[in-house]
Amino acid sequence: MKLLNLGCGEKTSDQVGVVNIDWSAMLRLRVHPMRHLLVPLILHGDRMARYRALPDNILIHNLAKGIPFESGSVDAVYHSHMLEHLDRDIAEPLMKEVLRVLKPGGIHRIVVPDFELTVRSYVAHLDASDAEPAQQQAHDAYVSAILEQSVRREAHGTSLQRPLRRRVENALLGDARRRGQTHQWMYDRVNLRALLLSAGYREVHRLDHDASLIPGWNDYGLDLDADGGQYRPGSLYMEAVK
Repeated sequence: MKLLNLGCGEKTSDQVGVVNIDWSAMLRLRVHPMRHLLVPLILHGDRMARYRALPDNILIHNLAKGIPFESGSVDAVYHSHMLEHLDRDIAEPLMKEVLRVLKPGGIHRIVVPDFELTVRSYVAHLDASDAEPAQQQAHDAYVSAILEQSVRREAHGTSLQRPLRRRVENALLGDARRRGQTHQWMYDRVNLRALLLSAGYREVHRLDHDASLIPGWNDYGLDLDADGGQYRPGSLYMEAVK
């Protein structure tokens, strides 16, 4: 069984048949011909640890150029917390590109932040709040869960650097949007289903993190943490069938 893990980041699977695909700056740096000179200059601390911990089983590919597999050649495609980072005019073409590479009956599994859950949590906290100034920080965390990644100007990792490095990174790499770190849209059980049906899928199902139409899904470990629990709480899980 062939399964593509798109935009995998550091969450990969080493199960037979899985192809982990990503285009992160760290991955591109790892294959740069000048990496032995650049890495010590650019990375340190937590970033260096993450760089060294990158698994070897990742195909470095820019998905803006399509999925590098033949039509009807893949059993399942998975991506987690990637779709919301794409402009809306790119989302449907990507859904169709996944549809192209899937075999008939193939499964497209999508994980996104659940906008409905986030908004319901905000409203519940609002209803329970007594509007005291002492509660503002706690309440703002619920507002942040909705807005922060949409309005963020500076990449999070860069914001933690010393002033000189921070200025250099912003000048060379651009702001958070340019680096793909901002949310361009949010999805719930209504608009994600509509997007998939519009792209041409014949069935759409909402599932839990540990349930799937993909045989042996939990063996891949992609929606589970190291202890076997839910990897990304607060997510919406949907699967579409070609």
